[in-house]
Amino acid sequence: MNPTLTDVAQRAGVSLSTASRAFSDPDRIGRDTLRRIIGAAEEIGYVASAGRRSRSGLPTRSATVAMIVPDIGNPVWASFVKAAQAHGWNRRQTVVLTDTDGSPDREREIIGELHERVDGFVVCSPRLPAHDIVELCGDTPLVLVNRTSDETSSVVPDAADGLRQALEYLRVLGHEHVAYAQGSPLSWSNQTRVEAIRQLADQADIELEVLGWQAETVAGGQAAAASVVASGATAVIAHNDLMALGIIAGAAALGVEVPGELSVIGIDDTPLAEVGRPTLTSIQVPMSRAGVMSIDMLHQQLTAEPGQAPAEPRAVTLPTQLVVRQSTGPVAGWTPARRERSDG
Repeated sequence: MNPTLTDVAQRAGVSLSTASRAFSDPDRIGRDTLRRIIGAAEEIGYVASAGRRSRSGLPTRSATVAMIVPDIGNPVWASFVKAAQAHGWNRRQTVVLTDTDGSPDREREIIGELHERVDGFVVCSPRLPAHDIVELCGDTPLVLVNRTSDETSSVVPDAADGLRQALEYLRVLGHEHVAYAQGSPLSWSNQTRVEAIRQLADQADIELEVLGWQAETVAGGQAAAASVVASGATAVIAHNDLMALGIIAGAAALGVEVPGELSVIGIDDTPLAEVGRPTLTSIQVPMSRAGVMSIDMLHQQLTAEPGQAPAEPRAVTLPTQLVVRQSTGPVAGWTPARRERSDG
């Protein structure tokens, strides 16, 4: 395995940022410290890419961060990755992207291949258990996104509050029977959302129909449409926007009008929510902000001084917001007066 800049920093007894400056801006480092870092690099055989040199002639490189996502085809990750890469550039972090295609085996293989070659990981919506991810990464700094852990820092959206907003809105429109279209059985987000919506529906006196697992894609939503219609629900909340758009298309193929006969809500509020017809009501998740925060949290780990006690893992929860568009409407024949009689 090729040695990394983290190995150099540990060998020289300096922080990763100090080791990085030795190669990129050596004038900012004391002579003795610089000599120690360069000596450590030579001892372990660390060499940066030949095309990258500082004005002193020494090889240079920034910290390299591996960002692992389950499906780059889902536009929710486009905004996340773009924000993370831009912010990483400012933090002297080169962010490289890998896609697991939602496979836990591929996730394991990618981390195993990269953990000696990169300086940090941002692992998004992992399919493996969090503890397995932490063990695979070893001493390499790690931040999880869409997954909590007591062992490492994480960034998660407040999905429960977004679902609460969605159910309250549907209840106001007269919906008393709601379906939830699940995503992958390996998805921690799906599991936590099912748990949350069951509890919230019970509190709101809404009959809830939790449908079977489907691929978290437009095709998965189309496959779920028949089950949604057969359930008799007047509204459905889908695991993500792609599934919600697929349900709208599938419902149309079955002759079911949205929102006249069926209201549909997605989760993520991707750009696709605004371009379909009808436009999609969706629970907005601040993924650009999540991308920035994941880089900041990783930066704190990368710049910790050797020998310093590790900081306690941080769990940051980001707010969500229901964005109402054309795919939701009142139950056919519903009026506020009818709702008042029902509640009374």
